[in-house]
Amino acid sequence: MPLMRFFPEPFKLTDSVFTILRDLIHERTGLYYEIDKRDMLAEKLTPRVLERGLNSFLDYYYLLKYDPVAEEEWQACIDILSVQETFFWRESDPLKALVDVILPQFLAARRLRGSAGGAGEMNSQPLRIWSAACATGEEPISIAIALNEAGWFDRLNIEIYASDAAPSAISKARSGLYRARSFRNFSPTLQQKYFTREEKGWRISRSIHDRIQWRTANLMDKSAVEYLTHCHIIFCRNVFIYFSQHAIREVAERFFVGMPTPGYLFLGASESLLKISTGFELKQINEAFVYVKNSRK
Repeated sequence: MPLMRFFPEPFKLTDSVFTILRDLIHERTGLYYEIDKRDMLAEKLTPRVLERGLNSFLDYYYLLKYDPVAEEEWQACIDILSVQETFFWRESDPLKALVDVILPQFLAARRLRGSAGGAGEMNSQPLRIWSAACATGEEPISIAIALNEAGWFDRLNIEIYASDAAPSAISKARSGLYRARSFRNFSPTLQQKYFTREEKGWRISRSIHDRIQWRTANLMDKSAVEYLTHCHIIFCRNVFIYFSQHAIREVAERFFVGMPTPGYLFLGASESLLKISTGFELKQINEAFVYVKNSRK
């Protein structure tokens, strides 16, 4: 007879406690749970509430809000609530736009400044790319592989940053080890070229992995992402679908203020800034759509 696994029933999450807990999570992370997601939130958090030895979601709210260990607990909470589903070469049109159009334009502009006598500090600065909310790292690794395949590391000084609010996701990204599911949209030829088969999965080559600077950073934490917003190109894909309009506006404005001109912001295929007012201009580059910062406002 097979063994049965028993999971705890979620605590009752009343309307009033749901509202204050939901709003606290939203304020801290940008994640927003509509009322029809109340049971989902309860199911996700119940094991953690029990692990903490608490008796209710109200107790957990007070822990997150007032307890001396709140900062530590937020890291665990974000790990629980974060969505870490991703894979290599996901939505590849932006990668093609990057290597085929944006970087050639960037290089041409630098050469033009150099020929005009402006080949000083501006032309020597690196091109910075940030994969925000990178989950377990498949996106920034895809970016680095695309750049390497197109020969851009030999032509430009490029820095790649990758961040996620979930410490467990960044830990996995730093390990550089991936299972077969991450390769479901990836070229077998590139997989053989850039990954080595190991007992527990596929290991990304150091030559690619070491080009990426990994860090834990919450998009709603201004101080944590301020430096990263100065990147020329930001990939922030498939995260705004979980944010409220208020949180999207706040993060998008932070991107716009920090980015150089021109700056390029890639969102996921199902995401848009059209419902909020920003300084970005939506443009189509080949098959990809990108939000462009063309002028300082």
